[in-house]
Amino acid sequence: MRIGMVGLGRMGNNMVQRLLHHGHQCAVYDVQAAAVESLAGLGARPCKSLPELTETLNTPRAIWLMLPADVVDSVLSTLIPLLQPGDTVIDGGNTAYQDDVRRAAQLHDMGIHYVDVGTSGGIAGRERGYCLMVGGQADAVRHLDPIFRALAPGVSAASPTPGRRRQTTADHGYLHCGPHGAGHFAKMVHNGIEYGMMAAYAEGMNLLHRANTEQYQYDFDIAEIAELWRRGSVVGSWLLDLTAQALQADPSLALYKGNVADSGEGRWALAAAIEQGVPAPVLAAALFSRFNSRGNADYANRLLSAMRGQFGGHVEGRTEETP
Repeated sequence: MRIGMVGLGRMGNNMVQRLLHHGHQCAVYDVQAAAVESLAGLGARPCKSLPELTETLNTPRAIWLMLPADVVDSVLSTLIPLLQPGDTVIDGGNTAYQDDVRRAAQLHDMGIHYVDVGTSGGIAGRERGYCLMVGGQADAVRHLDPIFRALAPGVSAASPTPGRRRQTTADHGYLHCGPHGAGHFAKMVHNGIEYGMMAAYAEGMNLLHRANTEQYQYDFDIAEIAELWRRGSVVGSWLLDLTAQALQADPSLALYKGNVADSGEGRWALAAAIEQGVPAPVLAAALFSRFNSRGNADYANRLLSAMRGQFGGHVEGRTEETP
């Protein structure tokens, strides 16, 4: 199948390589010419502009956007006039599901299909495959099945759940989750869970790290604990595997500042939970801990110190900085 890929960053580049490996033909475009040329050497059709990309593809076209959420609308404003009825736009980035619903309605009036695909797999996806959460109309999703099957990990990635009596595309690592926005809604919740899991590992290992005190006197080798937990533990996971890799490479974590960004999905998941009245305290705490890591609680902590000084006479170290 022929497909266009717009956006050749860490995810888009690897996805094109996986598609090429599975025999699909890819036309590629990125504002960074070097990214385009690197894939041309692997067999992709390089394009210097969006008009060239659309002209290269046979109709009906399928064009996958792998872009930051805040630039999708601007790219679409250039791309849409180049498309024809029957073409399909796929957004595989981390987009808010409300934007999917809006864009799908806009493109529907022009006879253009829109499919949203929550894509998980990170930089290891080229080899491991990508877990794909798909939203959109059923006929448009079916048309793209060869692309999804090539990108997904396949049935060998995990053994069937004991007692499972049916087989769907979920066994291959991709699933049509529902109408427009459903794919990115599922990915939004997926990433909220990811925040919580990451926070739990970090907090637990920090507790181990801090246990070398007069009271406990435990000098844990955190890298070895992570390696241990990978074997037979109920908390084992691919995320733990990656944590163990990081600790083996840099046991003291000296390469990291501890300033943890959030890319939006955690905030969106928490907003959806509030709107629906669904308790999500773990997701909320994990998101707020990321804010804290960036120094956003510094003023609050200084104020806490000041209040203790006022009502209890607790004198704590003061900064040398001038207010």
